[in-house]
Amino acid sequence: MTSLSLIVITRNEEASIARCLGSVNIADELVVVDSGSTDRTVEIARAHGANVASTSDWPGFGPQKARALDLARGDWIISLDADEWIEPGSMAAISKAIADPDAPSAYRMSRRSRFCGKIIRHSGWSPDYVVRLFRRGRARFSDHLVHESLIVDGPVRRLDARIEHDSITSWADAQDKIERYSIAAAHQLARGGVRGSPLKASLRGWTAFLKTYVWRAGFLDGAAGWNVAEYNRRYTDAKWRRLAEISASKLRHES
Repeated sequence: MTSLSLIVITRNEEASIARCLGSVNIADELVVVDSGSTDRTVEIARAHGANVASTSDWPGFGPQKARALDLARGDWIISLDADEWIEPGSMAAISKAIADPDAPSAYRMSRRSRFCGKIIRHSGWSPDYVVRLFRRGRARFSDHLVHESLIVDGPVRRLDARIEHDSITSWADAQDKIERYSIAAAHQLARGGVRGSPLKASLRGWTAFLKTYVWRAGFLDGAAGWNVAEYNRRYTDAKWRRLAEISASKLRHES
């Protein structure tokens, strides 16, 4: 029998972790790596039968997911974020895929995202295909602090299965993500030798807005499309402003 492990990393995800873990009801193992939750995330995860490991540090999304992968023992791994879940009708397709003796190293699945409860069908958020199901030992996570990816050794095929995603649940959630992700992204850019400035921040922010709302047809998503474009503008602006601060600090130390 082919076994399947679900891996998830968490921090204060009590509102969504039960939905995430419960959606993969064919998993033989649930692995959760938590980084200091102060709510009921760990309690809920354990109540669903998950093996929970807690870490005292935060090395970034890629390295943290690598930790979860190291703990998994299934022949196949499915990786989800805590605010994601698998559409119920997709379980049969996943079961069939991992039982196929001629299966590839990994599968790419479609993901449907929401902004404040509204499904986004354009804006660069759709179509969206992500690699999340893979053979253990045939893929690894990049070491990116944010926007990590899976590096697959071997062929990847598309699977007719869907991931649902509550990307942004409210503007308070959006602001929290802008704060956390922009810091990590700025440090990642700095690590690659990129420098920022306030002018770059403003220009790149408005470019992100136009790209989302006009070039990627966000206007077809109505008010939700405008909100996605504004979120992208704020995030991009914050990322490059933080990079500008890092760049200025480096110049002061170099002089």
